[in-house]
Amino acid sequence: MSTEKMRAILIKDGKGPVENLYIGETATPVVKSQEVLVKITAFSLNRMDVSQREGLYPVPQDAPEILGVEFAGHITALGPDTSATWTVGDQVLGLASGGAYAEFITVPETQILRKPPQLSWVEAASIPEAFVTAFQALVLVGDIKRGDDVLVHAAASGVGIAAIQLARFYGARTITATASTPNKLDWLLSLPAGATHAANYKKENFVDVTNIATGGKGVDLIVDMVGQSHFSRNLDALATDGRITMLSLMSGSEVASLDLRPILMKRLRIQGSTLRSQSKEYKAEVFRRFGELLGFITGSEGNGPIRTYVHKVYPWTEIREATRVMEADQNIGKIVIEVI
Repeated sequence: MSTEKMRAILIKDGKGPVENLYIGETATPVVKSQEVLVKITAFSLNRMDVSQREGLYPVPQDAPEILGVEFAGHITALGPDTSATWTVGDQVLGLASGGAYAEFITVPETQILRKPPQLSWVEAASIPEAFVTAFQALVLVGDIKRGDDVLVHAAASGVGIAAIQLARFYGARTITATASTPNKLDWLLSLPAGATHAANYKKENFVDVTNIATGGKGVDLIVDMVGQSHFSRNLDALATDGRITMLSLMSGSEVASLDLRPILMKRLRIQGSTLRSQSKEYKAEVFRRFGELLGFITGSEGNGPIRTYVHKVYPWTEIREATRVMEADQNIGKIVIEVI
């Protein structure tokens, strides 16, 4: 166990409400074989952090108790058997099984990428979880093809915004976005590589909108983080041979009544997808493949075909306020925290 200490955002009593978050001292993680130690400059918030804090998220066995899975910073130490790819001082962004709400983190060297010069620290920290999750959902699981019609739920989230842009990048014909407020939908439609159609799921039936978008054919691929409340209509919205990638269950996990006939008659494919619980080998391959796209991503003011959008940046002394904004679903894009 390390005798060195670092600051981190900890949870009083191990779990509980947002008020239980505080900055305290804990042991600096010890870098192991084929790992790197990174001094974190910025990290991003994700809804899984809230679920984990409340004791509702099945955390992988190897995950530290400290929250947070995506970060940007620079390497301060290399573990034994690390490849020659990395040196101390390298600027990186990364995806971990946990531990990013801290000054330092250890992570397998296969789960970091070199920070592109066109990205600030904040922009780099906003990328790993959202974009890699969206990439996995669309490309590795969803088998997106040029000309596909795509439906993205929770589209104003970090994953949703990434999925819309990646769908455009891979040649989607139409992209229908769902969100809960007019300002979110207007914003999603206004993006340079944004949605082509939008539905306020609180006031509209998104099936009607997708039928208009596709001329009645239905969508080929749905990226869904909502679950229960959207599931039956998802089946109605899909075209023959359509696919759903399920990423989360924000509205609940149980559907009381469901007509299964569309699954058979339209030959639908429904697949769950998680990233955090996957093996190191799987994550390494996903990260390697996603790395080929990283050079195409710029900040929101850039001119790349894919951009990352940050809702607001907070110092980590304001972690409670930042978390409340995410819990209230007030953000459009990522909430990023700077370690100060």
